[in-house]
Amino acid sequence: MKTLYLIKHAKSDWSVPGESDMERALSKKGRKDINTMGSYLALRGVCPDIILSSCALRAQETANLLAQKIDFSGSKLYFKELYLSSPETIKEFIMAQDDQMSKIFLVGHNPQVSELVYILSGEHISKIPPLGIVAIEFDIQEWGELADKQGQIDFFINPKQFKYYMPKQIRSTLAD
Repeated sequence: MKTLYLIKHAKSDWSVPGESDMERALSKKGRKDINTMGSYLALRGVCPDIILSSCALRAQETANLLAQKIDFSGSKLYFKELYLSSPETIKEFIMAQDDQMSKIFLVGHNPQVSELVYILSGEHISKIPPLGIVAIEFDIQEWGELADKQGQIDFFINPKQFKYYMPKQIRSTLAD
């Protein structure tokens, strides 16, 4: 069994005029959302074997801060191939991963993340919001066996779910 967690980077900061897309950092809200989502993942016991991320700054920051929140101490790797590549290219990238890794976090961008969810699971999520996380399970032994529409979505979460209700176990882990 393999599990892929497709994660759209957290909300980015657009306040710097003329800033390059690659250098755009996270907004204050994006950082706050990582605390919430990371607490939820930690509460569920979700921890990957490796974190793969786009090399864009906002994706790297998302990967690093999420790793801190879930106490992940493994490898975090950043790749240009995960920045604005086609969903098929990203799928091939996943298929080339080490088979000893059964759980992978992949931090990327839309529309690629949303399209990849559909390609791998057959489930249509029109637009994954910032820091939306989709966990897809595959009944395979090797990443190279990954095929279209064979995955089953385990969960899809996003920060807006916690806007009106936040379980006390998560609320207690957040610093004000």
